[in-house]
Amino acid sequence: MAALMTATSTACGGPFQDLGPLPPRFSGPPLPADTVVSEMTAALAAEGVMVARQPSNTLGRCSERLSGRHASQSVDSALQAAFARARSDYGWQAGPDLGSGTLTLTKGNWTVVTSHPAAPVPSQGDPAMVVMSLTCLDPGGPTATPTPAPGT
Repeated sequence: MAALMTATSTACGGPFQDLGPLPPRFSGPPLPADTVVSEMTAALAAEGVMVARQPSNTLGRCSERLSGRHASQSVDSALQAAFARARSDYGWQAGPDLGSGTLTLTKGNWTVVTSHPAAPVPSQGDPAMVVMSLTCLDPGGPTATPTPAPGT
């Protein structure tokens, strides 16, 4: 048992080397929420998907939500085309793979996520709901970094 403990402590027990600060999670200046909402709304509108900006009531976090409706027969292809347009026209990059049925994009400090709407019941013909979440890592403004109390 003592030999096992000694082998474990020498193999894993070396001191950690300080490699300095971590690199930033995004490059460039933080993007304003209005810019991100405008770009995504324009890319969606170019493909016929009309969305509206929902109020963002989250304090200390930057997040936005776009929602609307689109013909259920073509909503999947319209969303894929809008994401392709956002990449080509506005410089968005493919985001992390979150599994089938989810589309993601990243640009600067923002990530956009939407899911393919559930398959509609054929007899309904109702428009499909489109919901897109836009979340940033660092808003770059005073709401993201709490100010220290005076005298600290």
